[in-house]
Amino acid sequence: MKLHKPVFYSLVAVGLFAAAIFPNPTDQEKEAVLMQAMLRGLEQMHYDPPAIDDEFSKKVFDNYLESIDGAKRFFTQKELEQLEAYRLKLDDEAKAGTFQCFDLSLELLNTAMDKTQGYYRDILAKPFDFTVDEKIELDGDKRKYAKNDAELKEYWRRYLKYETLDRFVAKMDAQEKEEAKKTSDPQENEVKKKTPEELEKIAREDVLKLFDDFYDRLRKLKREERLSVYLNAISGIYDPHTNYFQPIEKENFDIRFSGRLEGIGAQLLSEDDYTKVTSIVVGGPAWKGKELQENDVILSVAQGSATPVDIKGMQINDVVQLVRGAKDTEVRLTVKKVDGTVKVISIIRDIVVLDERFAKSLILDGGSKGEKIGFIYLPSFYADFEHRDGRFCSQDVAIEIAKLKAEKVDGIILDLRNNTGGSLNDVVRMSGFFIEKGPIVQVKSRGGMPDIQNDLDAGVQYNGPLIVMVNSYSASASEILAAALQDYGRAVIVGSSPSTFGKGTVQRFVDLDRTVRGFDQYKPLGSVKMTMQKFYRINGGSTQKKGVIPDIVLPDSYFYLKTGEQEEKHSLEWSEIEPVAYSQNVMKVKNLDKIKSNSEARTKSNEVFRKVLENAKRLESQREMTLLPLKLDAFQSFEKGLQASADPYKNLMDAVVNTGIQNPNADVAVINADESKKARNEDWIKTVSKDVYIKETLQIMHDLISQHQ
Repeated sequence: MKLHKPVFYSLVAVGLFAAAIFPNPTDQEKEAVLMQAMLRGLEQMHYDPPAIDDEFSKKVFDNYLESIDGAKRFFTQKELEQLEAYRLKLDDEAKAGTFQCFDLSLELLNTAMDKTQGYYRDILAKPFDFTVDEKIELDGDKRKYAKNDAELKEYWRRYLKYETLDRFVAKMDAQEKEEAKKTSDPQENEVKKKTPEELEKIAREDVLKLFDDFYDRLRKLKREERLSVYLNAISGIYDPHTNYFQPIEKENFDIRFSGRLEGIGAQLLSEDDYTKVTSIVVGGPAWKGKELQENDVILSVAQGSATPVDIKGMQINDVVQLVRGAKDTEVRLTVKKVDGTVKVISIIRDIVVLDERFAKSLILDGGSKGEKIGFIYLPSFYADFEHRDGRFCSQDVAIEIAKLKAEKVDGIILDLRNNTGGSLNDVVRMSGFFIEKGPIVQVKSRGGMPDIQNDLDAGVQYNGPLIVMVNSYSASASEILAAALQDYGRAVIVGSSPSTFGKGTVQRFVDLDRTVRGFDQYKPLGSVKMTMQKFYRINGGSTQKKGVIPDIVLPDSYFYLKTGEQEEKHSLEWSEIEPVAYSQNVMKVKNLDKIKSNSEARTKSNEVFRKVLENAKRLESQREMTLLPLKLDAFQSFEKGLQASADPYKNLMDAVVNTGIQNPNADVAVINADESKKARNEDWIKTVSKDVYIKETLQIMHDLISQHQ
């Protein structure tokens, strides 16, 4: 999207509205300040804010209850009745900045956690009887809240029995497979084989650890983290993409969006009371130092020469805040190695680039001998607005196009599957790579006239045959590009679902600290990502809920399952506005009906696609199978039935179908200079080689090229 003066729009940007004036603060006012700042911002800036009334209160109540006990494992009808007293009061509480319902929910949750922890520990202390004919409903939406504690404990008994039975059967199956691999020496088999009773005990111990770890994480949640859940129950009524972000959550979002951070370049995970290193980012400070390794356990963190902070039992977000830091600063980690030795590791923080988030390309053999097709994979519409040397997807795609043109490719495939969107500025610029100039998308604010976002650059980066690949998880910016190129007739849109996701809304971040005067002792308050605009195709239609319907659909295993924006609660409705004039003379798809019919004929005769559709039907029929048996033989029969129905489709995508895959010459030296990059590149090529959707898209590209010769 173009830069307007003085307002810069993007799918995600930092927003600011008029600073609010609040009464003098007290130590108890932070949450009230936060609530009122959020509500005021939503009222002023959201695209379609609902009235904050009793109907709003009902929706918030249901949202919040679903968030904290959607599986109905904590509350009985007694607790529910206490909370129900607030069903019509949450609008009033929100306006007043009070939290009586929230406070009560925390009190009831803490009591319920104590109670149910007693349940599962007591129940798991004794063996289960798997000869009893009984069942359990796993879908919380199909069950009512327990009438009393006795009924709740009975649900827990059945649920824990299911979890244990599932593991017990898996362990028996694994042991049988191991037995089949052993020698025929009966003495060896006798020594190592476990009895059913022993396996059942191990399964119960596994379930006990699972729930002890889960409850430990729940108990470590701070009040502000639980408040975040409540605030998002409120913001979610506006639409599913309007969310409250704690400061650490916003920081993590920015990292994903920009593909860079300042830190050491290590991914961390909480395990029991400890923090473990799960992976090292190639090229980052930790990787360069070669001392910190996967599976190291971090015991303490020190800033430079300061006293180390013991992080045992600390939440992962708090640990991350200690480990991350500004470029060129030192962090000292005391770690326990796999061999038990303890070591202090000094790391100088630096900029870490997550290069797997960036665009990359390959050269593929086309549908006929000698045909070369460029393939560009774009995982997201990333943009880094905070740094002068930041990466932008439009710039990177332009570079990939140049590489492919240098290789004299006959066509280009742009893969936007699972690309959930990002920068609107970049999608407008990128769409313009394929046309001379003209409108790309219309953006409309509440009550305003549509703002037509144009490609103003008359240059064309690529003027040859073009295909855009999408699926049901291609959303937002992906849909803008696909819709624009479809409307212009510039590209063939190939999808593996009946439509894309259907997110036709634009969000911006509002930093709540910048909306409130004073109250510095309570800052940072966090941010709200809110929907401020809707975007429309240049033909006037919205992609909201409907998505983009591909020109050619190649079915996937989720073909019959309802997904996307239409399934989201409180999503904005579809609408349309006046179209704008548009045309292009670079290249227009000819004889699309013929290209489509050719693909349909190939798909129908293709054994893999035939089985994919069969599997899609199977998954659709199994989606409602949530009432499961708890009797051993019945459960085994149920599991075997599921396995038998899945077996014919297990290795559908294992065969190599694409050959002759190469990296552009411009990338070869860079890839070969780094063993890790080389390994990741080989994995990617292996994945592409087995992708039947790319295979058929190459055939579609051949037909497209043939129509233009």
